[in-house]
Amino acid sequence: MSLSEADTRTRLIDRSLAASGWSVQDRAASDLTAGRGVAIREFPLTTGFADYLLFVDRKALGAVEAKAMGTPLSGIESQSARYGAGLPAPFKPWHNPLPFLYESSGVETFFTNCLDPQPRSRRVFAFHRPETLAEWLGAGRPGVLAPPATLRAGLRDMPPLITTGLWGAQIEAIRNLEASLAGDRPRSLVQMATGSGKTYTAVSSIYRLIKHAGARRVLFLVDRSNLGRQTLMEFQQYVTPDDGRKFTELYNVQRLTSNALDPVSRVCITTIQRLYSMLAGEEDLDPLAEERSWFDLEAALNGPPVTVSYNPRVPVETFDIIFTDECHRSIYNLWRQVLEYFDAHLVGLTATPSKQTLGFFNGNLVMEYPRTRAVADGVNVDGEVYRIRTQITEAGSTVDAGYFVDKRDRLTRA
Repeated sequence: MSLSEADTRTRLIDRSLAASGWSVQDRAASDLTAGRGVAIREFPLTTGFADYLLFVDRKALGAVEAKAMGTPLSGIESQSARYGAGLPAPFKPWHNPLPFLYESSGVETFFTNCLDPQPRSRRVFAFHRPETLAEWLGAGRPGVLAPPATLRAGLRDMPPLITTGLWGAQIEAIRNLEASLAGDRPRSLVQMATGSGKTYTAVSSIYRLIKHAGARRVLFLVDRSNLGRQTLMEFQQYVTPDDGRKFTELYNVQRLTSNALDPVSRVCITTIQRLYSMLAGEEDLDPLAEERSWFDLEAALNGPPVTVSYNPRVPVETFDIIFTDECHRSIYNLWRQVLEYFDAHLVGLTATPSKQTLGFFNGNLVMEYPRTRAVADGVNVDGEVYRIRTQITEAGSTVDAGYFVDKRDRLTRA
């Protein structure tokens, strides 16, 4: 089914804005006091009509360009950019030109933050909440006269890495990852051999991302619950190189044992299955569901990817950066939409990347530290190699039917 632009607005975009906390109104009956965030349809500007003009605390800060279902949105941000100026009196903007621009067909939504050093559109699962946009502008902060630096600006202005206590490979991995994030690469993959300190590398990087880049909250995904406990211990034992205190003395770290996210946590550790349970609106998850690795459960994973709907209790901006640690390749097939739900940079950590993993991270392998190099560096010990003959290695095999490959419908963009 394909919808016109008018039907797309009524059936899809209005509903999506309302779910994200916006009060959607007609221009003739608008009331900027109806809620903190108000979206007014067909708002007249000196540069044309904005399909939706977004107000927070009665001041304009963004616009939405609506398109008919099936219209490709990449590359059309210039059309919504004309709404960034031209606000008529007596309306006042938070920032001139308007900083937050969206393009949406109801099926796809793209977002541009014009406060970034090099603004460019990116796909988002849903609209951001009004209070989030206000926070990004520094609204309500005493003495804030101009918008604070964005996360992407902070990623470009990191101080030099303090290398005390780090292996050479860990130094290389952190620097390469930060270069990728500074270049606004949405997905980065770090490959480091087992035993070479991937988790310690990640904790060192997360500390810098929170302290120096301004990351509000980082998600750390693990394969199963016992790895979550080990990861929490890494954060608890990590001594910050510049401050001398433990990580958890400076920032709250939460390992989820229920479906309740602590609003003051700066790092959240959980499994993908609990994260999906939260997005699905479940009150809790059976702890036994987190005890087995997805590697052990691969036979049960031959099915279509899980689907996710917007959950206002866990908005898309909940996390700024997501680390996935040693998650089996099924996470990038079966659980793909759970990861893509969030408007966040994705960082993968693995010892043995598969083709599916490399494909999910757009081939952006920022660090490659195989076992042979770890042995040569004295980080790992060498071992004996035994050749084992099996039916598959001798005669080959086939790919079973039923493995799902994501595709986007060219007509509807679904």
